[in-house]
Amino acid sequence: MTDIYIADKTIGRNSNLPKGEYENCTFNQCDFSEMDLSGYIFSDCVFQHCNFTMVKLHKTALRDVVFKESKLLGVRFDTCDPFGIGFQFENCQLNHASFYRIKLKNTQFNNSSLVEVDFVEADLTGSKFDNCNLSQAVFDRTILEQVDLRTSSGFSIDPENNRIKKAKFSLSNIAGLLDKYDIHIENS
Repeated sequence: MTDIYIADKTIGRNSNLPKGEYENCTFNQCDFSEMDLSGYIFSDCVFQHCNFTMVKLHKTALRDVVFKESKLLGVRFDTCDPFGIGFQFENCQLNHASFYRIKLKNTQFNNSSLVEVDFVEADLTGSKFDNCNLSQAVFDRTILEQVDLRTSSGFSIDPENNRIKKAKFSLSNIAGLLDKYDIHIENS
């Protein structure tokens, strides 16, 4: 059970954030790095210019949350409360984050860095990666059906080990589906 309920507030940097439920709140320039936000509930919230580096999110609820221009380095989203989980990312750094086994259908990743992110066994059906860097991201038994990767780069996806039916790629990034064959593709 949460301690407090806060709705429709703007919360700025250096604000005290008591454990509770936050609905329709905007968090601006907050530093949550290495904090323990376990058990908090965030619904319909926006986080702008926030730092979540190595934050603990055990059983934290993130429902329809938007992260804008925020650092989420090493965040274990796989420890969050899975009920109603939903978020989108705009201009964020998500390097070394984990989405292991999470259902992330129709998630938007826009202009974000996802270097070495763990997507093992995640369900990304219908998600869109718009202009994202996916270098060394791990896709293994990942559901990528109807995913749009046309403007993203750096990914390596084994079509035999992931479900990619109706996924969208561009000619410039299709080589990411052939990495396991160690072949060289050139424009002629």
